[in-house]
Parts: sequence; C-alpha cells; structure tokens
Amino acid sequence: MGADTSAGTVKDRHERLLAMRAERKLLNDEEVEPAIEDVDNSSLVALLQEFVHLDRGRPRKLTPRTLLIGLYLSTQITGGKVILELVTDILFFRLSPQMRQRLTVPDYPDHDQGFEAAYAVVRRLFHAMRAAIDPSPLPANKRLSREEAQRLAADGDPELLAAREHRLALFTEFVLDASVRPLRGLMNELSDGSLAVDATPIRTFARGRKTNGPELSTDPDAGWYVREGDHRDPDTVPVAEAMRPAAKGKKGPKPKKGRRKKPLLKKRAKYLFGYDAAFAVTRDARHDGVLLEDNTPNPDVLPALVLGVALDKPGQRPAYNGLKILSRLRERGYKPGYLAGDLAYNNSEPNEWQLPVRALGYKPVYDYRVDQLGQQAGAHGAIMVEGTWYCPSMPQPLIDATKELCDERIDRENWLQRIEARKPYRLMPKEHEDADGYQRMMCPAEAGKAQCLIKPHTLGRGIHLPLVDPEPSPAGPLKVCRQGSVTLAPISGAKDWQALEYGDEEWQKVYFRLRNSVEGFNGYAKNPLGEGIEAADSRRIRGIAAQTILLAFQLAHVNRRKIKEWVETLALDGQRPRKRTHHRRRTKPLGRWTPTGYLAPTA
Repeated sequence: MGADTSAGTVKDRHERLLAMRAERKLLNDEEVEPAIEDVDNSSLVALLQEFVHLDRGRPRKLTPRTLLIGLYLSTQITGGKVILELVTDILFFRLSPQMRQRLTVPDYPDHDQGFEAAYAVVRRLFHAMRAAIDPSPLPANKRLSREEAQRLAADGDPELLAAREHRLALFTEFVLDASVRPLRGLMNELSDGSLAVDATPIRTFARGRKTNGPELSTDPDAGWYVREGDHRDPDTVPVAEAMRPAAKGKKGPKPKKGRRKKPLLKKRAKYLFGYDAAFAVTRDARHDGVLLEDNTPNPDVLPALVLGVALDKPGQRPAYNGLKILSRLRERGYKPGYLAGDLAYNNSEPNEWQLPVRALGYKPVYDYRVDQLGQQAGAHGAIMVEGTWYCPSMPQPLIDATKELCDERIDRENWLQRIEARKPYRLMPKEHEDADGYQRMMCPAEAGKAQCLIKPHTLGRGIHLPLVDPEPSPAGPLKVCRQGSVTLAPISGAKDWQALEYGDEEWQKVYFRLRNSVEGFNGYAKNPLGEGIEAADSRRIRGIAAQTILLAFQLAHVNRRKIKEWVETLALDGQRPRKRTHHRRRTKPLGRWTPTGYLAPTA
C-alpha cells in the first residue's frame, strides 16, 4: 500500500512538472509580422544569398531570411541581445505551425536531442553568414601564437578581405536603416543632416593577453583600451613616447645622494579588452532639445539616432573608420550637414580625414589641443587663427586670446569679448567653393567689415568699423592686401580649418549639441537596464565580424526604443502624451562657455 502511494505521488509530481514545462509562450503571428516586414524591406537577404550558399551536399534546412527574422525577434524579447539558443527556441518551438510553414522551418522533436539538432542548424548558418563577411584573416576561439598569426595575416588575400569588409559594412547599414525607416521621411524633411562621430569602447567576450606576449587572445581582432587621451595600448606606443620626460611642475621625489636609481617608465592603467565602436549619430544642430510650454518634446526636433557603426582595435585608424561610415552615408542618400568629432579626428592627416570630409559635403566643427591654439597657417598673406581665415593685421591680442586664457593671463569674460572682436577681421567668401574645393575670399575691408589705410576707398565708413593699419614691408603689401580677393586652396590650412568661428556663440551651439548628442547616445545604449552594449556578456560570440553583427542588432534596437519613447511623449492634435518626459538636467547656457570653464552666473 505504501509503495503504491509513493508511486502515485511520484507520478502526480511528474505530471505537474510536465504541465509546467508545457507552458511555453508562443509568439503571435502579429508579433512576427514586423520582423518579416523589416527583413523583407531591407537588402539583407539579397546580400547574404549571394555569398551564403552550399556548392554541394544537402540543402540548408534554414534560409538566411528566416535566420535574420529570428535574430530580430531575439532582440525584441531580450532588449537588444542576440542569443542563438533563444533564436533556435523561437524559430523551431515558439512560432505557430502556420508561421513555421510560411518561413519553411522544419519540424524537430520537442526534446533535448531535437533542440540540439535545431540549434546546430542555426549555429552553422550563422557562422556561414559570419564567415562570408569576416574581414579578418585570423580565426577566433584559438590562442594563436604570434608567429602563426603573422603568417596567417601575410597569407591573407587583400582583395578578398576588402570585399568581406565591404559586405560587413553593407550588413550593418541595412540593419540600421531598417531601424530608422519609420522616421526616414521626417529626417529628410526636418533634419539638417548634421552628425557627430565618436568612438566608444566596448568589451568582447574574451580574456585579453599581454600585447607583446607569445600568444594572442581568443578574440585576436580585439585590443586593450586605455582610459586616457591616447587610447592605444601602452605596450604598442613607440619607445620615444614612453621615454618622454614628465611635464614641468610634476617632478617626482629626488633620489637620495649616493644611490643611482633606474629610470622609471610610468605605465598607463589598462581599462578594458575589446573594441572601439565608431558611431555616426545624427542630430539637428539648429535646435535645442528644449521642451515646449506644455513640458513635452517638440515634434519637429527628432531624437538622436545612430546611422553607422564600425569596429576596430582601440585607438586605431579613427579617421579611416569614421570616413568609411560617412562615405557610405552619402551613398545611402543621407544629406550632409555639420560634423563634430573629438580631437582624435582633427589630429589626423588632412588627406585621411579633413579633405575627404569636406569633399563629401560635410562642414566640420572642431575643438583644439592647447598646442594648436592661436595662428595655425597662412596663405597669400592671410592668417588662419583657430580654424578661420583672418586679415594679417588682426591685433596680436585677438590672435592669442585663447592662448592667454589657458595661460591665465586674461579672464573668461575678456576671452569672450576678444572672440567677438575677431569678427570684423574675418575674410569673407566672395563665391561658393567650386567642385575642387577652391574658394575666392575677400579682404574684410573690401567686404565692408573694416577700413584699411592702404585701400582709401574703404575709409570713412564710420567709427563702428575697425581701422586696419598694415605694417610696412620692403616687399610691399601682402597679396591679400593688394588685391580685392584671393583664391584659397582646400589644402591651405586643411588640418585645422572649420566651418564656424571657434568659440563664438554659433560654434558653441553646433559643436556642443552634436558632441552632447553622441555622448548621450553612448550612455543610453550602454545602460545596463537597456541594451548594455559595453558589457561583454551581451555579445557572446568572438571575432570582429560576429561582434559587429551582434552590435548592429543591438544598436538597431536602441534606435527603435528611442523612437518609440519619443513618439509616446509627444502631445499631438490636442491629445495628452502616453508617457511623461523625463526631467532634463539643468544645463549651462550656451554662449557662456570658455576653454577653461563656464562664466560664473551674473546676479
């Protein structure tokens, strides 16, 4: 009797557990339709079908189109993360029979062996897709010796790797374009096309190794990120840089007499092992994100969204990666506007960044290092001061205004006054740039902005215009002073040229709106309660191609989440918004910024 009771209890318990296991939540067909629509409206399927195929053997049991739909659905369930086990569960066991038949998903038994067989199908197809767009000659998941890695890199086919890199770029573009498609028409109508480019570090799902050690990491394409101005690994910095003496005023303790101490090389602390993710974030630079009187967002000011991404080792090739994104954006039909970037970009060689960016139609706005302030270049007698061409007779205090501020020889209020006082000395455009970037620029006196003693017809215009008194020279007046206008080549001052006058109110508005937008987007996407893109656990497949694919789907989810939250906070046609807007932090007013801090508020 006791044995029968025990057997009955076990049987009852097993039945209850089986009932619990059977409670699998299926996805409604209505939840799957948006994924199908996004995939079908993109060019992803055509891109992959051209390269992901089997030359022989049995046909694949899953199509690239179905896999992409599964990846999309995984991000919707996990908040942006792609997990291949979840993709398997969704496609093979959580779709309705009608939807599985529509997507040509084969049936597998609903037990462990069936799941493993289905998972193998998903995994093989994903890695076939990854291999077709992998620009790296180094295999992941192996600790390659440094000699073997060098041999594989040397044996790689440059043309094939370049073709794969192009496919990977196309893949990320199609994924991101699908995420912003609902707003694409409004972007063309309302946005000025301005962008901010920035690289932010993300971890990879691998343990870093010593840079000069005998073995590479299991993610050989990643590197160490250093949380300082130079993000390169200190082990890869040239010896001359490491041996550079410390800055003045930062001397260490004096060694005791009679003892000879070895010179110490201060190593930078390594922060994380992973990649630099270069983003291009769109933001209308003409408007602040200020709320309307009813405390709701302005529907004419679109949210900041990411339009392009590229991965690379930290601190490596920022100009190359940024330019790759920008050139593809132009090919995809996005109009150019202002372009802001940090010091890593405008410290590149002009042929690698500044000139190509201008050729694409973008108008760069930059900040500068301390050693780049003041006069930067000259052409035909005109001088470039902090990115703008001026009359050579502009007073020296105006030329050195920012230098003197940083040296604490003038205060912030004086600096703003000097920046404003530069305007009458600025060379003015006489014509638009031609197709090659050449532009005719007028002397400020000829443009009616100043008066010049060597040009009598410019005198007598009023005391409100400054009087320019060029310094006499045995060679006679400079070309810009002799002529009414001069032609400036794009190469002249190309490294430092920018579209706005450094430091003035318009520059502050454009530069900080764009820079704040990309930094804000980075924080939004890295939020652990959201996509958490910085965390290694959010992308558990190694290699630059796999990391890029998974990151692209995460960023697409970020865009969709931002668009949805923005729409739900709008007050439209007299209706209340669905959700309240988060209170914005108090920000310092634009126009009161200086390179050494903001002006103190006036009473």
